Amino acid sequence: MLLHQEDDDEVPCVQMQRINGLFSGKTPQLEKGAEMSSLRGYGKWAPDVEGVTLTWHDLSVYVPAEKEGGLFRKQSKPHKRLLNSVSGAVKPGTLVALMGSSGAGKSTLMNALAHRNPVGVVVDGDIRVNGRPIGPYMNNLCGYVPQEDLFVRDLTVKEHLTFMAWMRLDRRTSRFERRRHVLDLLSILGLSERADTRIGATGHEKVLSGGEKKRLAFASELLTDPPLLFCDEPTTGLDSFSAQKIVQMMGSMAAQGKTIVCTIHQPSSEMFSLFHELILLVDGRIAFMGTPNNAVTFFESLNYRCPENYNPADFFIHTLSVTPGDEERSRVAVKAICDQYTVSEHARAVDLLVHYERHLAESCEIPSDHHRAPRTKFKGPLLSTQFFWLAYRSFLCVLRDPAVQKLRIVQKLGIAIMAGLCYVGTQLDQRGIQAIQGALFIFVTENTFSPMYSVLALFPQEFPLFMREYKSGLYGVGVYYLSKLIAMLPGLVLEPVVFVVASYWLIGLRTTLYAILMTVFITVMTMNVSTACGCFFSTAFESPTFAMAYLVPFDFLLMATSGLFIKLSTIPVYIGWVRYVSWMMYSNEAMSIVQWQDVHNITCNSISKDAPCLREGSQVLRNYSFAEENLPFDILAMITLYTCFHVLGYFCLIKRAKLN
Repeated sequence: MLLHQEDDDEVPCVQMQRINGLFSGKTPQLEKGAEMSSLRGYGKWAPDVEGVTLTWHDLSVYVPAEKEGGLFRKQSKPHKRLLNSVSGAVKPGTLVALMGSSGAGKSTLMNALAHRNPVGVVVDGDIRVNGRPIGPYMNNLCGYVPQEDLFVRDLTVKEHLTFMAWMRLDRRTSRFERRRHVLDLLSILGLSERADTRIGATGHEKVLSGGEKKRLAFASELLTDPPLLFCDEPTTGLDSFSAQKIVQMMGSMAAQGKTIVCTIHQPSSEMFSLFHELILLVDGRIAFMGTPNNAVTFFESLNYRCPENYNPADFFIHTLSVTPGDEERSRVAVKAICDQYTVSEHARAVDLLVHYERHLAESCEIPSDHHRAPRTKFKGPLLSTQFFWLAYRSFLCVLRDPAVQKLRIVQKLGIAIMAGLCYVGTQLDQRGIQAIQGALFIFVTENTFSPMYSVLALFPQEFPLFMREYKSGLYGVGVYYLSKLIAMLPGLVLEPVVFVVASYWLIGLRTTLYAILMTVFITVMTMNVSTACGCFFSTAFESPTFAMAYLVPFDFLLMATSGLFIKLSTIPVYIGWVRYVSWMMYSNEAMSIVQWQDVHNITCNSISKDAPCLREGSQVLRNYSFAEENLPFDILAMITLYTCFHVLGYFCLIKRAKLN
């Protein structure tokens, strides 16, 4: 919940006017020749963007507290406050360091400003961009570089940026312009020589370093040229040289008029000097906001003098930290610092800018000649474009993963040959009936269990990347889920075909064209339904371990009611219902019908005197409680189960996406 928030995607332009001297430091200059009265625009919406001023006033953020009590007595605790009535402002062309100890509220503040609040978080206060309340348009206005670098590791640098260019740029952008954007960013960020390098492939191939991955993350956000950029711990995990290069790069972006807010942890003194503004947070309150030099002066005025040749960043964090063993005194001292800042000239300057921006937005009118250069509302990619590029990316991952493409085919071929060799010499007699039914059951089980369990980790492994791209508005759940199915489809057809072709003639099954084609079709359907079930369990549970814990007993019931181990007509009523959701039963019955229908020449050499002699294929089917007329129903049932499992998987993925 966000108070004072507008949902309009189109935010009116406001006449730009400068405020000089509100902050004690000098604001970095924008490009030479920029006019004071030029119209403010928003990223993709207007070609005359000068920059954005981000302000927030009396901002508090709450999260629901956990409930206390037993199973039947729940006591709701009040919401926990993470930010306590903070106010601030960031001007165009400014690189801002957001600092504080762990738990100070840095990420909470940045998420609130970027309009990326987790589910259940309550935001109370006023956040504005160029004097107008924030809203859903923030997805198009700002870029967000997260702390963790998540990429599809099998893609190259150029392929990743090309994918992002098609997913993030306006649909009216030409192919040539997209390609030019990608090449320009590769050159600007020093990634041209690594354009064809995979991001994180395994083996002996060269991959990107940590600093190069971070630059690639920036490139992904800079494709849309956002005037406002949020960066969450961009130097984490980097060596000092790479970290300083990243901060220098952000400084260069700010010099071009961008507004950049960056959380950072323990910067070196040289790196710290590159920031134009500093925000110090402690226990959800602002301890200081202004230039780094003014921060040193402010703390000196409170008798907290930074020693010579000492890193100011380390000094501030140490001063604002709660000392173990002396918690009470430390908290009192920290509270006093925050209280002194609240009544300081630095806080008054911030409040003046906040109110000025709001007044400017409410009082200024759009120039009468603005209709000569109307804004063009951003139009995202079509669903067909999103589907094509998601499927293309998934296909590349499958083709470049030897475990998926080569090993599984070889595995299927090997198992098929070994199974076929076990049944070489099978005759069409009483003993052969049991052998053929056993071989058909191998067709069913081998194309059920292996594909089902192989996809359990599919969605959990990709879920963090999916959530990041989904929350960024790159695509929806439906187009993502469908693209994954299409990418798997070639393997789900090729593998069962290889299995049937390699073992069919070794076993000695019927050699009519109809029997061969129907056996292939039923085997393909069996693998696809099994994979659909695996996808459902993959999306329904957070980890493969939990999914497998529920899937194993379910598989046992499927196998027990498949029709091989016990006659279907003798299954107890309380467990018999499972057969109606058992594609193993439908597949086993369908394959048996294909093999035994119109068979009239079974040799009668009974295994024992008490065993009946089955001379006709119809007798064999009745012996297993199968019926020839059930073939169309069996196929329709498998198609229905395939559809139902994927629909359930789709809705489970939607639920998980919304909960996260």
